Amino acid sequence: MVKEKKTRRPKAQTPKGFRDYFDVEVSQRSEMLGTITSVYDRYGFEALESSAVETVEALGKFLPDVDRPNEGVFAWQEDEADWVALRYDLTAPLARVYAQYKNNLPSPYRRYAMGSVWRNEKPGPGRYRQFYQCDADTVGAANVAADAEICMMLSDVLEQIGIPSGDYAIRVNSRKVLNGVLENMGLEDQGKRDAVLRTIDKFDKVGEAGVRELLGKGRLDSSGAYIDGIGLSDAQSDPVLAFLTSRGEDTAKTLSNLRKTVSGSTVGQVGVDELEAIASFVDVGGYGVDKIYVDPSVVRGLGYYTGPVFEAELTFEILDKGGSKRQFGSVAGGGRYDDLVKRFTGQEVPATGISIGVDRLLTALREKGRIAVQPIGPVVVTVMDRERMVDYQAMASELRKAGIRAEVYLGNPKNFGNQLKYADQRNSPLAIIEGESEKENGIIQIKDLILGSKLAKSATLEEWKENPAQIKVVRSKLVEIVQSMLKSIV
Repeated sequence: MVKEKKTRRPKAQTPKGFRDYFDVEVSQRSEMLGTITSVYDRYGFEALESSAVETVEALGKFLPDVDRPNEGVFAWQEDEADWVALRYDLTAPLARVYAQYKNNLPSPYRRYAMGSVWRNEKPGPGRYRQFYQCDADTVGAANVAADAEICMMLSDVLEQIGIPSGDYAIRVNSRKVLNGVLENMGLEDQGKRDAVLRTIDKFDKVGEAGVRELLGKGRLDSSGAYIDGIGLSDAQSDPVLAFLTSRGEDTAKTLSNLRKTVSGSTVGQVGVDELEAIASFVDVGGYGVDKIYVDPSVVRGLGYYTGPVFEAELTFEILDKGGSKRQFGSVAGGGRYDDLVKRFTGQEVPATGISIGVDRLLTALREKGRIAVQPIGPVVVTVMDRERMVDYQAMASELRKAGIRAEVYLGNPKNFGNQLKYADQRNSPLAIIEGESEKENGIIQIKDLILGSKLAKSATLEEWKENPAQIKVVRSKLVEIVQSMLKSIV
C-alpha cells in the first residue's frame, strides 16, 4: 500500500522585507495622520487616493541607482507588451493623475495623499520593502513661493504632532545650484555627474576630506574596505568642495558664497536667486533659521528633481543598538519636479511637494515620549456566570453608549484568573465584576487594574488600605463611576 504524502503546511512567517502592524501602531499612525491632515487642510490642500498599481511606463526610471524601469519595483507583465508595477512613491502617480484629469482639476492643483508604497530593494535593519508615506504637492505653480509654502507647512506639521522648534531642522538647497557646480567642473558624462551627486550626499558622514578622496582616487572606509573614487582631478573637485563648505554664519553669507561658487553659470545663478526668494518668504512667514535654512549639502536621491530640494531632519540624539549617541536623522524630503508631468503632456508643468516617512516619524515620537508605548485598552466586563451573558452585554452596551471603550470577556470564563490575565494583556484600565451575590445586592465591583499593578509592586499595607484597587458601587452608577475613574487614570 502506497503511503499517502502529508500535505505540506505553509510557514507562518512574514515575507522578507515586510512587516505586520498591530493595533497600537495602527492606532498611533491613524491619530498622527489625522493631525497631519488637519495641517494640510488648513493650507488648502485636498485629498487624493490614487491607484496602488501603475504602468511601468508611467512610473518611469526615477529610483536611485536603477537603470531600467522594472528594476527596483514589484512589476509583472499583464500581456505581451504591457508591464505594471506597485507604486514606489506617491509623486509619480500624481503626475499621471494630473495629466489624465488636468481639464477637470483646478490649476494650481493642491493635493495630499497617504498610503503604502513598495520598493523591490534589498531589505536591512529598519529598511522595509513596504512603507507608509504622507505627501503634499502643488502642481501648476512656477513661483518658488509654492516651495517656501511646502517648507512652512512641513514645519507646522512637525510642531503640531509634538516635535518642538529646536528638535528639527528643514534644510533647503537647489538642484539648479548643483547643476551650476557640475557645469563649472566641465562634467558632461551623466554617469560621473550622478556619481558626484551621490558623493555630495555623503558629506555629513565622511566630511570634507572624505568627499575629496571619493571624488579623486578613493578612500578606506571605517571597516577597512577600499572604496574606488570617481577619478576627478583636484581642480575638478575644488568647485564641489567650495559648494559644500559655502554655508556661512547667516543666510546672506551662505547665498553670497554660493554665488561665487557658481559664478559664470546662468543656471547656477538662477538657483541661488530662487533660494534667496525662499529664504525671504519663510522669514516673512515667521520661520527663522532655527527652523528652515539654506544648506548646500542637501541633494535628495530621486532623479526627477529640477529645482529647490528640501529635507527635514530631527536633531535630537538617540542611542543606537550599540549604545552610542547619534542624531535621529531625516524624516521627510521633497522638492521641485517641473519635468515629471511633461513626460505625459509634452508641455512643462511646474510642480513641487514633500513626502513624510510616517513610520520614522512615529518612531521619533516614541523616542521623545510623545506617544504612549502602550495606550489604554478597553474596560473589560468579566463573566462570573455564563448563564448571565445578557447582563454582562448590557453593562458593556451602557459603557459604549457613554463613549467608553468596553468589551465582555468572550473566552472560557471558568478560570477568573485567566480573565484578569487577558485584561492585563489588553492593557485594560478597569475590570467589571458581578457575581451572584453582587447581583442579588444590586452592586458591582470595579477593579482598578493599573492601580492594582502599581500597588502590588511597591505599596505598603497602609497605602494599600488607603487606595483600594477594587471598590463596590451601586449597579445603577456603573457609567458614572467608570467615567470618574478613567479621568483619574488618563
